[in-house]
Amino acid sequence: MIEKYRMLGESETFLDCMQRVSRAAKVNRPILIIGERGTGKELVAARLHYLSPRWQQPRITINCAAFSKELLESELFGYEQGAFTGAVRAKPGRFELADQGSLFLDELANSPHALQEKLLRVLEYGEFERVGGVGTIGVDVRVIAATNQDLPTLCRRGRFKEDLLDRLSFEVITLPPLRSRIEDIPLMASNFAVRMAREMDLGSAPRFSRYAIESMMAYHWPGNVRELKNTVERAVYRSEGEVIEELELDPFASPFRPCVDPEPYPSESKTLNLRSGVADVAAVAAAPTPISSNGVSNLPDAVAALERSMIEAALQRYQFNQTKAAEDLGLSYYQLRRLIKKLGLSLGQDDEASAD
Repeated sequence: MIEKYRMLGESETFLDCMQRVSRAAKVNRPILIIGERGTGKELVAARLHYLSPRWQQPRITINCAAFSKELLESELFGYEQGAFTGAVRAKPGRFELADQGSLFLDELANSPHALQEKLLRVLEYGEFERVGGVGTIGVDVRVIAATNQDLPTLCRRGRFKEDLLDRLSFEVITLPPLRSRIEDIPLMASNFAVRMAREMDLGSAPRFSRYAIESMMAYHWPGNVRELKNTVERAVYRSEGEVIEELELDPFASPFRPCVDPEPYPSESKTLNLRSGVADVAAVAAAPTPISSNGVSNLPDAVAALERSMIEAALQRYQFNQTKAAEDLGLSYYQLRRLIKKLGLSLGQDDEASAD
């Protein structure tokens, strides 16, 4: 298989998913891939193609969200000369180009109803007409579709055809988000670092410190594998030594970041969100400006003081049992460890004794 389509992981969750993919690849039926952004839907689609009997035939891809309603139809089914202004010659569509091979329809949920009707006909009978044409064209194409939306819910709301969903869902493969297989993160981070070091012609890739690994495993990764790859590559190109001590998880973090639709005095949210490792700024801003006995009046210092007091109270409450304190604060163990280190908190005993 082509190197750029290789997927990494050793967790049971990941391996179970790949086993389903390998088994489904050999069956000549439509496949539906469901997953959050950055989970590797296109990589799975490529794997389905290259492990199938069609692997030597064309593999065609189209992003349904990238075209307007009219243009998407002509891209998929082609058009005849004179079908519309600018159609000076006939053009084959993606279905014709994918004949005997596979067609990957990414972001299928964004396709209009009229187009869904034509897709259903191709899936049922293997035939269609070009835009502006009258002759029927027959093709043998295996359709692999993907989306990050809940298609059954869209069907109930009338935004997706139930018949098409029924035809596509011979096999539905739901990809696990990265937060559901955190044990794969060190392996993937190391691999991404090696690739980046090779691209930059470095002698060897820098290593990640234990703190950096713990930070990666504690983070929730809303952008999944794509976000992890960006984070690792950014850390490698910025590194100046053999060990990467810390990671910039949010590349937009800056005291000069522009504020869009600012709400200087929010009135509702009063909940502190410590899962991200910091207090919710809106919640802090909702209250009067905190001024401590030490004269702390700016927001960053106030947030740090609040984090410090809450963490110290929880540690005292559970006699420095960090696992229980983390659970009480709504944090993972690694998130709490990261905050303790960031704030320079004293545990009242050595780290080994307090590591539970």
